[in-house]
Amino acid sequence: MDLQAVLFDWGDTLMRWEWEPELLAVGHDAGLRAIGREPVPALTERFRDAYLPLLWVPGTLEEVEYPALVRRLLTEEGIVVTDEELDSFLEAEHAAWQPARMLATTTHALLEALRDRDLRVGLVSNAFDPPHLLHRDLEQMGVAQRLDVAVFSSEVGWRKPHPAIFERALEAIGVDPEATLFVGDTLATDVAGAKAFGMHTCQALWFRADEDADAPEPEFRAFTQMDVLTAVRRLG
Repeated sequence: MDLQAVLFDWGDTLMRWEWEPELLAVGHDAGLRAIGREPVPALTERFRDAYLPLLWVPGTLEEVEYPALVRRLLTEEGIVVTDEELDSFLEAEHAAWQPARMLATTTHALLEALRDRDLRVGLVSNAFDPPHLLHRDLEQMGVAQRLDVAVFSSEVGWRKPHPAIFERALEAIGVDPEATLFVGDTLATDVAGAKAFGMHTCQALWFRADEDADAPEPEFRAFTQMDVLTAVRRLG
């Protein structure tokens, strides 16, 4: 079957995710100020010790309920918030992390080149932030306008490599797995999940070179974003 679609991971594939530990406190302080509260250093310490480890537990497929987690964190520090205040906190916190999200210089060009080939283009990402904030990021970075679909684990409830998140994206664009190429940096989630679902796979190596002896090998490897076009041509 001829190739009809290309799906991408988000962090460390279409954009560089630069983890900055100091942004934890910056984000919490911004969130508290957004609801009229002064910074509480103990809140960040509590988050780092008790909650941060819960966000990336190896092998966990069910996505965390991040808003509920933050509400519990605030309550433990004696800060009871309404739903509206929680939304304001999360939005301010998310905005504070903007410096950690850096779009690759050729992302727009790659997406446009794929669309010029009449291919469907989409994004499938593991991300626990509220979906509306993640979709807003795509719009602000000029990516949403170049995609046919974008699916985040926080709106599906399951993380890659769980098949549900891939299925949601392919159903939205009406393409079969065997006619789809998935491009992502992580072998155990992106490559393994996409391959198990029946898609072609390409490992993104331009930001990081993931290694995992227990994960399957990708069909293709791309050392630059535009190398993805070589895989596309070979798949016809």
